[in-house]
Parts: sequence; C-alpha cells; structure tokens
Amino acid sequence: MKSKYSKYALFFKALSDANRLKIINMLSGGELCACVILEEFQISQPTLSHHMKILCGCGLVNKRKEGKWMYYSLNIQTIEHVKAFLEQITSPK
Repeated sequence: MKSKYSKYALFFKALSDANRLKIINMLSGGELCACVILEEFQISQPTLSHHMKILCGCGLVNKRKEGKWMYYSLNIQTIEHVKAFLEQITSPK
C-alpha cells in the first residue's frame, strides 16, 4: 500500500513541469478545449496529450469528450486535498 507521501509525490511530480503549471493556471479560469490550450504553447498535439495524460492520471485535471473535442477542467476536490496536505506538512509542529 502506498503511503500518503507517495500519493502526494505524484501530484508534485505532475506539477514539476513549467508547461503543466501553465496549463493548471489556464484551467483555473474554467474548462477549456484542448485546442485552446494548444494555442498557448509551441508544442505538438501529441506533446500536449502527454502533459494532459499526466495531469489527468494523477487526478488534478478532469476530462470530458464532446464530439471530436476534448475538454479539460481542474478537479477542485483533488486540488483542495493537495493544498491541505501542503499546509499540513509546512506548518510548524
């Protein structure tokens, strides 16, 4: 069984990339189509898909498909858990 530290390490690993941090920031404004996200980067669509797979895989981002388009949004519940964990481990004991 994974420790809670291992679980949260996955979130921080996902956030350790500048492009993924920018994507999280973009999604803080609400749900976005992958095409809109891609416009903000000088990367290929497969590279964006790789970043989104990491963010969705750890649970920070939700995805939904509508027709041929993929839409992404922050998983607010997971974000709140990560924020609480960071507060917990950085607070004076």
